[in-house]
Amino acid sequence: VTSIGDGAFNNCTSLTSVTLGNGVTSIGRQTFYNCSSLTSVTIPDSVTSIDYAAFYDCSSLASVTLGNGVTSIDSGVFYNCSSLTSIVFTDTSDWYRTTSSSDWENKTGGTLMSVTDASENVIYFKYYSYYWYKK
Repeated sequence: VTSIGDGAFNNCTSLTSVTLGNGVTSIGRQTFYNCSSLTSVTIPDSVTSIDYAAFYDCSSLASVTLGNGVTSIDSGVFYNCSSLTSIVFTDTSDWYRTTSSSDWENKTGGTLMSVTDASENVIYFKYYSYYWYKK
């Protein structure tokens, strides 16, 4: 499996944990939307992109670790994850955030961000719908 498809686990309210294999390269739109029992996620280094609202409304999700391979995060990925307290970027260099989908798609513009503080990262993902990319 190289891609977890759009809505694959949408509304699986009993899902408590997920182990993504090292061959997975992308996580689709609303893949884990409203998986209200999911508590933590580690995205492996093989994943390069996380699509729109992939973990939207996962109310028990408390911590996320993003692997080195992630270079593109669509808007709303962790939006409304009310228990979220930590998002760790394994690779903290050259991350940009933007409200423009065209800036995101073209990897131009945006604001260079420091992503070294795991609790501060939560603010940008939990309450806002920014696009994120790595140059």
